[in-house]
Amino acid sequence: MPTPSLVRWFPFLAWPRPTRALLLGELSAGLTVGLMLVPQGVAYAALAGMPLVTGIYASLLPALVAVLWSSSTRLGVGPTALTSLLIGASLTGLAQPGSAQWVALAAWMAILSGGLQMVMGVARFGWIMQVVTSPVLSGFTQAAALLILFSQLPALLGLHESLFQWLQAPAMASVDGAAAAFGLGSLALLVVAKKRWPRFPAVVVIMGAAAALSGAIGYAAHGGAVVGALPGGLPHFYWPGALDWGMFGELTMPVLIVTLVSFLETASSAKVDHQKGGTRWDENQDLIAHGMAKISSGLCGAFATSASFSRSAINLYAGARSGWATLFATALVLLALLWLTPALFHVPQSVLAAVVVAAIVNLIQPALARQLWRLSRVEAVIGVATFALTLATAPRLYWGVLVGVLMNLTHFLYQRLHPRIIEVGLHPDGSLRDRHLWHLPALGPQVLALRMDAELDFASARAIEQRLAASLHQQPQIRDVCLFAQPINRIDLTGVETFSRIAALVWEQGSRLHISGLKLPVEQALERAGILPSPNIHGYRTEQQALQCLQKTPSVTGQEAS
Repeated sequence: MPTPSLVRWFPFLAWPRPTRALLLGELSAGLTVGLMLVPQGVAYAALAGMPLVTGIYASLLPALVAVLWSSSTRLGVGPTALTSLLIGASLTGLAQPGSAQWVALAAWMAILSGGLQMVMGVARFGWIMQVVTSPVLSGFTQAAALLILFSQLPALLGLHESLFQWLQAPAMASVDGAAAAFGLGSLALLVVAKKRWPRFPAVVVIMGAAAALSGAIGYAAHGGAVVGALPGGLPHFYWPGALDWGMFGELTMPVLIVTLVSFLETASSAKVDHQKGGTRWDENQDLIAHGMAKISSGLCGAFATSASFSRSAINLYAGARSGWATLFATALVLLALLWLTPALFHVPQSVLAAVVVAAIVNLIQPALARQLWRLSRVEAVIGVATFALTLATAPRLYWGVLVGVLMNLTHFLYQRLHPRIIEVGLHPDGSLRDRHLWHLPALGPQVLALRMDAELDFASARAIEQRLAASLHQQPQIRDVCLFAQPINRIDLTGVETFSRIAALVWEQGSRLHISGLKLPVEQALERAGILPSPNIHGYRTEQQALQCLQKTPSVTGQEAS
């Protein structure tokens, strides 16, 4: 039995011991996913501007490395549409797609992104991924899906020129009718198969049928665009060569965005995996595992990988229970590399475009912005801004994410600097609520009862001090100030200093200060500062105790304080 420390370094040692029943189920799930890996890998390599065989390389060793060291063993790791688009867009203008320099830069992106993920995982910085919120990710994903769609339309329709040029002067002579028939027909079949038979390996069947038909009619011999000859055999060790500082600067921002987006793809799949398995997700371990996978991909001469949501979902749907299913899937990829690459020769490139479009069509959700608007108009604006900037700054897609993150952090900081501070009143149901919102009477004619729904720290301290000072200035008759402190979970040095000034302000007014529900960490901090205990501060553990004492004070009954 492996020890916990050994399992921490080698997570695969905790996999269930193989039995006949387990392996049969894992074999079925693995073959289902493996049959998708090869055609999707080839299609996504084209999207990234890489030699097509590198898509198969990225589906082999990286998937194996990721599953062995990941805490989420049922994820389908390999090339994905979003990551491939980011790579292709980021390298545009830096090299010629498919050239040796392009491959070297893509490999460096994989190595640098993987190294960054590993460092973050070892340092336990998985929490930093939370800065990209759902509106930012949704806006970017929607824009990226549209960009992928438009980038694939020329190949899908068999255009001999760019889509923009063709739209300016449409001409049937510029359209390869056979390519369009292959592409649109494959797309229609893939969409229907995905809806009706989600577990059926439609991609490989349709691609195989297209290759057979293409070969039978001599499509390649007549000048049709096909996959062509792919090198067989295992990938060799690849070193991309030295990276000068100028090119390193060009890749810095794309590497950061690939790191962020690819891990967010992983997170969306991992959360589903662990929710269904009833286990806890270790995001730091997955950062390490997927970082190692990216590095291994770059050293194979391939490009950055991620966890595919669609392949992960199919893996779960097919009944995968552990990483054994991924081992069977990678074994199928290995067989394809060794013996089946010649079968891809006659596959029309328009069919590859159909595979990419079918994979991303579900990402385009026009109703998402409207739904977000109903929930939060500010976050809807952030999502729409991210969407618009991603489209406007293409191929430099990272600007949309960066501006979206900046807007989101600004909104978060604004909320922290303007916490919700309410004057409470006693509701008929016995709870304390916003008395102005619910039109409730004050707790007493000379009582000011406030509640701040935030931590008492550098961000919120000024707001509560200003609110209290303004209220005392407007209501000089106040003789009892009560702070209901249940929501205050933490206090920092600024908060301690502010609390001291609040107490002094209340005393100078000739009033008494009451504190209800002060939590232990906050109370201990005030005690260390010498502010508590104090005969001038009346503390209560519960709201009921505070209400009873306030109702008994002379100021509430209208008597003069003794």
